[in-house]
Amino acid sequence: MEIINLGKDNSIFNQFISEIRNVDVQNDRMRFRRNCERMGEIFAYEISKTFNYQAKAITTPLGTANMELIIEQPVLSTILRAGLPLHQGLLNYFDNADNALVSAYRKHRKDGSFIIEAEYLASPSLENRTVILSDPMLASGASMVEIYKSLLEKGTPKKLHVVALIASKEGIEYVKRNLPDDTTLWVGAIDDELTAQSYIVPGLGDAGDLAFGSKE
Repeated sequence: MEIINLGKDNSIFNQFISEIRNVDVQNDRMRFRRNCERMGEIFAYEISKTFNYQAKAITTPLGTANMELIIEQPVLSTILRAGLPLHQGLLNYFDNADNALVSAYRKHRKDGSFIIEAEYLASPSLENRTVILSDPMLASGASMVEIYKSLLEKGTPKKLHVVALIASKEGIEYVKRNLPDDTTLWVGAIDDELTAQSYIVPGLGDAGDLAFGSKE
């Protein structure tokens, strides 16, 4: 698995990461969602460099311009609800992409452990497609792997890109073991610690609550 950490190089991207982490800024829900969206746009731009292109003649008012354009749009997939702002950022750039949306949640047991339950899937065929699967937090990695398994009901992608704003080292190791070897993992930051409840430290808290409000 190739791991690309956009946050390790100095750029405006790190401003957005700092604001979604910052307790003095992150509680502005509109700004939190917009920052996730903006980072999705940056990820989309970087991922687009890996695609295949072909020349196409474009007619302008004054002549013809030969342009290199993406041969095939990807399928964008995310996990409801926390993934929606990041997904929107990717969709802003891959605006002709197909979309696959999955509903999943943590089902807690009495002993404090949990399993991932996927309840809803709306997706085109993924057979031999390029899929970009996004979720703002890659904590334990279990959600990402279970959602990928659910997507396989719609066919086997030829290429998988996984996008996460913040990942834990433990979560990265888990997806390395359980996703296809040629997966490319794109992250904005990598944190060392994961709590027993599978929250990333320092992380940012609950991305879904920060984007859309707390839940019961």
